[in-house]
Amino acid sequence: MTECDTKMPLIITHREVPSYSSFCANHISMAGNNEVNVNESTRVVPLNTWILISNFKLAYNLLRRPDGTFNRHLAEFLDRKVPANANPVNGVISFDIIVDRATSLLCRIYRPAISEDQDEEGESTKITDFEKPVGSDFVPVIIFFHGGSFAHSSANSAIYDSLCRRLVGLCKAVVVSVNYRRAPENPYPCAYDDGWTVLEWVNSRKWLQSKDSKVHIYLAGDSSGGNIAHNVASRAIDSEIQVFGNIIITPMFGGEERTESETRLDGKYFVTLRDRDWYWRAFLPEGEDRDHPACNPFGPRGQNLEGVKYPRSLVVVAGLDLIQDWQLAYVQGLRNAGQDVKLLYLEKATIGFYLLPNNDHFHTVMEEISNFVSIDSGS
Repeated sequence: MTECDTKMPLIITHREVPSYSSFCANHISMAGNNEVNVNESTRVVPLNTWILISNFKLAYNLLRRPDGTFNRHLAEFLDRKVPANANPVNGVISFDIIVDRATSLLCRIYRPAISEDQDEEGESTKITDFEKPVGSDFVPVIIFFHGGSFAHSSANSAIYDSLCRRLVGLCKAVVVSVNYRRAPENPYPCAYDDGWTVLEWVNSRKWLQSKDSKVHIYLAGDSSGGNIAHNVASRAIDSEIQVFGNIIITPMFGGEERTESETRLDGKYFVTLRDRDWYWRAFLPEGEDRDHPACNPFGPRGQNLEGVKYPRSLVVVAGLDLIQDWQLAYVQGLRNAGQDVKLLYLEKATIGFYLLPNNDHFHTVMEEISNFVSIDSGS
């Protein structure tokens, strides 16, 4: 159940669904956006996913202000969070750690529970057990950047806590979820700097090394998190750190030009161009436009990746995401530079489809992620 559900209890039956749709549509309009076509999204999205994303949409509209500021206090209240849990949940334990005290940069780390994590009386994991060496021939370490258009959500948001736990079980991995600083209070390049700090920290942890004495690092993220993963990987090119792969899910990219998908899908599936433009103004340096390399990585001022050692990439594109043209342009930019990239294009998927295991697209993506990571294991 989402935060909006807990604030306003509602028993949903088939007969009540239209009234709930009207409720969300009316409140979205009251929040300053009457361009979202509710009927379009309900035709293609499972009901519980539709409710989840609609609640996000309602909250997001309440939090953004026309003057470019953001109601952070209300955002923290509405974001349903869960604590780290040293007791195994679905075979996974989690703990929080401060990586950089100067910026209060926190990560939530998820790792598979092992039999030694509990004694015969069932006592919880000891604090000294958290950083036990992973001790396997191959253990992928996935550094995960949550979505939220650079402004919303956090490493302890319930929906991302669940997703990271799934990735641990799916990939037999350790997942390091980054609680990066968010816009508009902390605009470009704060999120990228935090990502780089965590990359360096992860790479220096001996307990995360596989048997070959390497930390097998993968960068992953959805929406703005996918954008951050790309930019951190780009910064690693000139370093000694090896990134084994990028997992980029419906990444948030854009540009000054309005594309065909932006025009065709504006307001039809949860998101409007006005929404996207607000977030870019909140994140980009003051006075910059959407052709800034942070937004348009292969645009007029983008980085040339031809002939450099860039990680192989898995890029997931939802066919009903209004910025899909920019995501496809990103894939083509990698290909033009001679980089190894696999595109997974899901024609009937919307934003957020990967957050709940209630649709075929979810299972397709999870299988692709597992296969992508397992390539390096030699299995």
